[in-house]
Amino acid sequence: MLNSENVIAYPTESMFGLGCDPNSEIAVKKLLDLKKRSIEKGFILVASNFHQIKMYIDENKLLHNQRKKIFFHWPGPFTFLLPAHPRTPYWLTGKFNTVAVRISAHVDIIKLCNSFGKALISTSANITKKYPCVTREELFKNFGKDFPLLNGKIGSEKNPSQIINIINGKLIRNV
Repeated sequence: MLNSENVIAYPTESMFGLGCDPNSEIAVKKLLDLKKRSIEKGFILVASNFHQIKMYIDENKLLHNQRKKIFFHWPGPFTFLLPAHPRTPYWLTGKFNTVAVRISAHVDIIKLCNSFGKALISTSANITKKYPCVTREELFKNFGKDFPLLNGKIGSEKNPSQIINIINGKLIRNV
């Protein structure tokens, strides 16, 4: 599915997520249409390991103490805004010069990223400004009964991941 420029739903740490190949503009446009979301917001990338997100990050702009903080919190429910590599597609960064990334500890996300062989976009399974789907029934009601859903269980986190801007240390989303 992911290799065919499609969008899938899958369980995350706290809710169902929608994801697609972050390098496929066609898949990202499908995702934007599904969510009724502006491309200017950018997206979060989720991965099973740092190697899967390295290509999107300008590592030369990361200080030693920033790297230390990131790896202290990963894997886990922490999303960091990191300096975007100049070749990172605009649909991932939106109007920003950062890219949002998370190395997950959720077993289903790890399996999915390892099977896909790279990071994927991770955004809540909902229409913009509506509540995220936390049950299969909600997911199918919002996106259709035939929407592709990866089997698995939602994790035990009660809230979406914290988002921290590593450049200025600001907490963007607190839970």
